[in-house]
Amino acid sequence: QVQFVESGGGLVQPGESLRLSCAASGFLFRAYDMSWYRQAPGKERELVAVIDSTARRKNYADSVKGRFIISRDNEKNAVYLQMNSLKIEDTGVYYCKVHHRGSDYWGQGTQVTVSP
Repeated sequence: QVQFVESGGGLVQPGESLRLSCAASGFLFRAYDMSWYRQAPGKERELVAVIDSTARRKNYADSVKGRFIISRDNEKNAVYLQMNSLKIEDTGVYYCKVHHRGSDYWGQGTQVTVSP
């Protein structure tokens, strides 16, 4: 079955960086686009970044453009989110996601807290 193990979240100050990792299993990772989403307290889950299966195309939410970088390693079945110049409003639970055979599969989430 599709499974994800996310890691890399934590508590940081504004302006600092974090790198999130998502290790995938249970599907042909290299054939699928991968996404990162986040959900802030009291808000709906929102798309942060998407990377296609070959890593040639990447798209970002306007709020993170120029600060976040999505990448993947198809040999390691992993997707990453490098988050730089973090802001308080980046606080939330971050999830990786794949759309596989008509269904969305989500990781368990990793908490990112940006606080002075």
